[in-house]
This record gives sequence, C-alpha cells and structure tokens, in this order.
Amino acid sequence: MDIRLTFLGAVRGVTGSRYLIEAGGTKFLVDCGLYQERDFLYRNWEPFRFPPQEISAVLLTHAHLDHCGLLPKLVREGFRGRVICTPPTADITKIILLDAAHVQEEDAAYKKKRHMREGRQGPYPEVPLYTVAEAEASLQYFSPVEYGKPVSLGREITATFYDAGHILGSAMIKIDMGQGDDKCSIVFSGDIGRWDRPLLHDPHVFRDTDYIVMESTYGDRAHEGSEDIGEELARIVNEAFRNKGNIIVPSFALQRAQEILYYLNKLLLEGRIPYLDVYLDSPMAQKITEVFRRYADQFDEEMKDLIRTHRSPFDFPGLRMVETTEESKALNELTGTAMIIAGSGMATGGRIKHHLANNIERPECIVLFIGYQAEGTLGRQILDGARAVRIHGVMHPVRAKVYRIEGFSAHADRDDLIRWLSKLSPAPRLIFITHGELQAAEAFKAFLRERTGFKATIPGYGETFRLK
Repeated sequence: MDIRLTFLGAVRGVTGSRYLIEAGGTKFLVDCGLYQERDFLYRNWEPFRFPPQEISAVLLTHAHLDHCGLLPKLVREGFRGRVICTPPTADITKIILLDAAHVQEEDAAYKKKRHMREGRQGPYPEVPLYTVAEAEASLQYFSPVEYGKPVSLGREITATFYDAGHILGSAMIKIDMGQGDDKCSIVFSGDIGRWDRPLLHDPHVFRDTDYIVMESTYGDRAHEGSEDIGEELARIVNEAFRNKGNIIVPSFALQRAQEILYYLNKLLLEGRIPYLDVYLDSPMAQKITEVFRRYADQFDEEMKDLIRTHRSPFDFPGLRMVETTEESKALNELTGTAMIIAGSGMATGGRIKHHLANNIERPECIVLFIGYQAEGTLGRQILDGARAVRIHGVMHPVRAKVYRIEGFSAHADRDDLIRWLSKLSPAPRLIFITHGELQAAEAFKAFLRERTGFKATIPGYGETFRLK
C-alpha cells in the first residue's frame, strides 16, 4: 500500500496541528487545528493545501483549539466526511468551536471599529475567520468512538483511540494500514499527558509500531515543582491577601480551569488559604465543567473518591460563575482580594485581556500563568518580562507581579516522553518530532538518540514522507 504523510501544522511550532494521510485511495486528516503563534497566524487564512471535499475523515486527538479550531473553515470549504473522536472530545469540541466563533466575531467587530477610529488597516481581514453559524454547521459531522474500539477509515485502514491522559477525552491514535507483509502502523501521540496527575488516568503506552508522530512541547526540559503546586498556589494566594490585590489567571477553559479549581478546593479544605472569592469568568469553562460532571466515570480513583464524598472541586464556597458581559465588567469594581480566572489561556483574546488591562498596572496585583505560553502571544510577552504590553491597542506598563506555576502543565516533559516510548520493541522505523518550538524539538531529538538510539526527524511545513 502506498502511504504518504504530509505535515501541515504543528511543525517547528506548537499550534496548528494538522497531518494529512493518503493511503489506498483514501485521504484523511489527523487534527485540524488553529494557529495561535503570531508568526503563523496568516496560515489560518490561507486556502487548504488539499481539496477539503476529498477528505473522508478527520481524526481529532482532543478538543484544544490548536487541534480542532479550523474544522468550521474545513466544512465551509467542502468537507463532508466524519469527525471521529471520543465522546467527551465531541461534547467539548462543540463548546470550544462555538465559543471560538463568537470570540472571532466580537474581535473582528472591535478591530474594525478601532481601525476606523485610528484611520488604519490591520494586518488581517476585519472579518471573523468563521462565524457562529459556520461553527454550528460543522457540528453535524461528529462521530464519537470509545477508547480501544477500532473504526474503519477505508479498505484495510483502521484507527484506534487510546487514552492520552492530557485532558478529558484526549487520545493518541494508532492507525493500521494494509495486511500481511504490506502492513504498516503509525501512532499519533496527540498531546501526551503526565503520570500520577489529579483527575485523569495515566497515558497509554504502546508496545510496537512502525512510525510515530509525537509532540515535543517540553522536550528540552524537565518540569520543576510538580509536587509543590499546592504549596506554590497557597503562597501566591496568601501574598495577594497581604497586598490586598487581585490574582488574574489566564486559563484555558478546558482542563486547566478545572485543575486550578481542584487545587483551590483542596487548599480551602486543608485550611491553607483564607476564604477566597473566585470568579470563573468564562461561560465556556462553565459549560465544560458540566461536561466533566457528566463523564465522572473517566476520572482517576482519587477524583472519584472526592465526588463520592460530595467534595466536588467544581463547587466550593466562594466560587462564582460569571456569565454575562455586564457581570464581567462589574469585576473592575472589586475591592479587596479576589481571583479572576478567564480565557484565553495565552491571553490572545477573550475576557482575560480586559482583566489584564484593568489590573496589570497595579503593583499590588498578581498575574499568574498556569499554562504554556507560545512565542509571540501576549502571555509570552508578559511572562518574558516585558516592561509594557499592548492590549486592545493601548500600551500598559507591567507593574503587577508575574508568577508561573509550571507544575500545572498537562504536557509530558522530556523524561515523561522517554518514559512513554520505553515499552517499544522493536524500535520504530522513524519518529517524527512535532508540536514543539524548534529549540525544544532539536533538544529532544538529541536526547532521544542518546537515551534510546531511536531514529528521529523534525519535519518541515508542507513536507511529505512516503511510509514503507
């Protein structure tokens, strides 16, 4: 069987995950994600490098925007196949896409108004990448499949989803093609989770495969402080109380928001932080939290025990859900100390930008990052120590304290990635290192060769490989 693999995203960068497989007359994608790095945003607007109507299926590893965020555009331009993913991923992706479309409509309208006022033209069209109606039109193509149940993609082609331990419903996908001596298998890691983390099960490990497409987001480092998340969070909350300032938390609505609620609840139960008003200013995060409640059977034992004893981390004293724009604006008048959790996680859009604009100049306040910040994003600029940042067209001096709790990361680090590969025998023919900034990918490639001797390559954008 002639098999071609083309890399159309998440290569030498961490967003825009998209891989095209052509095998036995069938064409399908693994992921169809949105680019979020500033240097690659233009790719979101480019035509697809294949006719969307020829794609029979999209296999989604999970519901983060950088893996699913271009699906409405794909449908608008002709895709009519199946979007195959786990049931939680289907439910969450629908929420994510509708919210993304709403944010894009709002941002486009805001930019158009601002550019008219300033008498200038922005670098991107003052229209949304896709509308809410277009996002809704894409939802009819979802086709959920359970972990471990092979699904047919065409003659002699099957895909099987396994738990990635990254976020609720996340999967790594093994694709088997051909038969007998002509058989070939390839594993797409998606985003690999971590071992011994709250809420979710450990990542699935594989015994054998011919090829692997794997992430390298943290391939150049080992996470620090993973065992001290509670201690670090308690220190930051108590410091904010002493200074009588707010804590502003840019957070992904999916998984990260739920994890910080888990740790806040734990600290409150243990008496390590005072009573705290926590505002979850993200209607999307609230909807996703409801999905978490529905799929409680997929949590690890520690989380199931919490729920059985009626101590759900998604419901504790002081937790308040902010739904309307008016309620969000009212948070500007808060006095004393409160934590405001809002999206987006890299501060590239959404309500968090307004809260940053209102708090980042106040030295008594804290900006707390609990997730990865890609190059070129507002979050990365703040984290890297910028003295002033541009928010909604206005420069704001950074006077608030800036902290990061790295242990929150849902991505495997360098050692976890090696652990994930450790059961493979024989060695895969080739490992494709993706979903990492070039420095991280190159460092992991060298570390992988030193520790395992496995052959690896870092593909380029648009590069095609023939698989044997």
